[in-house]
Amino acid sequence: MIEASRICRCVICHDYGDRDDYDAADRGVIANVAEVGWSVTGVPADERGPGWAYTIGRWHRRGEPELAMFGLDLRVMQSCLNILGQRDGLADGQAHDDVVKGYPLRLRTVEPEWFRAFFGQGMWFYRHPPIPFLEVVWPDRDGAFPWDTGSAAQPHLWLKPDAHARNVWTQDV
Repeated sequence: MIEASRICRCVICHDYGDRDDYDAADRGVIANVAEVGWSVTGVPADERGPGWAYTIGRWHRRGEPELAMFGLDLRVMQSCLNILGQRDGLADGQAHDDVVKGYPLRLRTVEPEWFRAFFGQGMWFYRHPPIPFLEVVWPDRDGAFPWDTGSAAQPHLWLKPDAHARNVWTQDV
């Protein structure tokens, strides 16, 4: 479990001396965090595997966990994360049945060992991870979650990497 310290060491709160090196994507994240309170970074699917999306800035702005979602259409994941991003008090084990019509979502705490593989821009932003992340987990069409079926359509980041089945999600861990 990550200790919830409110000392933020992100690139907004601390000058690391490299602000002149920020590219357009970096500046876009900072602008979104300043304007909305978070930014959603999308990693599109490619030949290596499915895409994912995650928030950056909720921890900075409100001391709330960042959110991550995997394996669906990028626009769907970004929409879900923006809806959930507005909510306070998100925590492990919660159910959210009002984000995607007809599909309940569940939140699970991400083990810090996964951060480097999936949250590169978030690590750039915070510089001193780990910070808390929650995986937004979705069910299959029959309403079963990955912990019920073992499905690899999305990673099981609530497990430590050595307890996770070897599949497309574990290739960078």
